[in-house]
Amino acid sequence: MIERAHALADELIRLRRDVHAHPELSFQETRTAALVADTLQEIGNIRVRTGVGITGVIGDLGDDAGPTIAIRADMDALPILEAINQPYASTNAGVMHACGHDAHTAMLLGAAHLLRERFAADGLRGRVRFLFQPSEEAWDSEGKSGAPRMIDDGAMDGVDAVIALHVDSTLPLGQVTIRSGWSSAAVDDFRASILGTGGHGASPHEGTDTVFMLAAVINALYGIKSRRLDPVQPSVLSIGVVRGGNASNVIPAEIYMEGTLRSYSEEVRSKLAEEVERAFGVARALGGDYRLEITRGYPAGWNDQRVASWLEGVSREYLGESSLDLSPAGLGAEDFSYMCQKAPGAMLMIGAAIGDGVMRAHHTPIFDIDERCLPTGSAILAETALRFLKGQVTL
Repeated sequence: MIERAHALADELIRLRRDVHAHPELSFQETRTAALVADTLQEIGNIRVRTGVGITGVIGDLGDDAGPTIAIRADMDALPILEAINQPYASTNAGVMHACGHDAHTAMLLGAAHLLRERFAADGLRGRVRFLFQPSEEAWDSEGKSGAPRMIDDGAMDGVDAVIALHVDSTLPLGQVTIRSGWSSAAVDDFRASILGTGGHGASPHEGTDTVFMLAAVINALYGIKSRRLDPVQPSVLSIGVVRGGNASNVIPAEIYMEGTLRSYSEEVRSKLAEEVERAFGVARALGGDYRLEITRGYPAGWNDQRVASWLEGVSREYLGESSLDLSPAGLGAEDFSYMCQKAPGAMLMIGAAIGDGVMRAHHTPIFDIDERCLPTGSAILAETALRFLKGQVTL
């Protein structure tokens, strides 16, 4: 499998660069979806459905005479102006693939190539479902991202196990990270306004100062983690937007804020929301008021121990015993977690650092990867699915 994957390297690079050069935002991935559907049709013997979860694509290889394993890749890009000087740089100004979804799409198409060959050669029974998902990065007007939208359209019906991978531009090439248990955090957002009377900067005592209240509220918010939550339970609160005022001598009547809440357990998640409400109550104690809206986002991701061990075993065989990175999970979020609620699942992180000492972090204008990870990722996904269909790994 790994040898055949390396034979596909040029095609995987071509696909990745094509998608990278034509990035599309969440639920707008029409060109990408068409490329995926056309490629699956060219591979052959794959039943293709388009328009799944708005702009997603499903490809089914095999039949229902055996178990079904799904493999997922996301396709959407981010609203970021790209700053890399490469021939495959974005041609869509202000939009770029800054998180590797172009690579995920190419690797899953590579896995489809590899598994199509093995179905014919090995007479396999069962089904592999290729899930090309839109909108991992954003929610629609109803608060749903691509994974639940695809689930609503039947993407996980009849699926016994689901796997995925994600490139890591900070992890050295040839290394992988796979964990059992928590793999990504639940993410919730808050939007709030601190309300006061405003007034002249020379006479703050004549009104209620929202900037003064803001300082107290921020202090209360950042005190939640250290003083209101169990310190051994992972969580974080970060403020990303503070907006208010237009002149140096005018105290604004309103200050707008946005922030993110991350956690693993549902108990901590609920407690975080409760404490955010309590922290904004400080504004009322200081004579003002507030408006607050908390939007629940993706649930925390859980890697099933059995499925994670399949990915780990294949990775060790292909990359060696020293390839496994044992770093603990962070508090990034992934809507693959919805799929793992429908079937036992796990996500692998695959090293894709270019290795020149430049930090090309995810969600930055200079994000890029070492494309030599592409055939390895395709082979790991395909081999894991193959072993499941052959009964060499079981739930």
